[in-house]
This record gives sequence, C-alpha cells and structure tokens, in this order.
Amino acid sequence: MKNVSLTEFRSHASGMLTEVENGETIVVMRHGRPIARVCPMSAPEQAEPSWKRPARRLTRKGAELTAAILKEREHEGIS
Repeated sequence: MKNVSLTEFRSHASGMLTEVENGETIVVMRHGRPIARVCPMSAPEQAEPSWKRPARRLTRKGAELTAAILKEREHEGIS
C-alpha cells in the first residue's frame, strides 16, 4: 500500500492508476488524513452478485430442512 498526497495524485494520476492496474493499492491523503483508497477491481468472476450464485442448502443436523418441516407438520396434524 502506498500513501500519496492529493496534489501528487492529481499530478500523476495516470501513472498511479497504472500501478493500481498492476495490483498496487494507493491511499490518497489530504492534510495528513486518508480521504480515499484506490485499489484494483476484483476479478469479474468474484464480483458476481450474490443473487446470481447458487443458493446454500439449508439442513438440520441429521436431516434435510424440508424433511424436518414435513415431519413436524405430520406431527401437528397440518397438511
């Protein structure tokens, strides 16, 4: 990670963005305080929204959730 002043970032933005493309993370500082972090984007396959990924199967220890719900409904007399 590299810290640079805002002035330095504005003056050398193109070169610094090339560094970011190569994996460097840059923290932009103003008056000694960090104001922005410029970091590489995640790979497209990692940036996939959660709703597009396969869902997790819900299970209860020893049984599938669906089977457990159906068994409980039978026990309660609900159809």
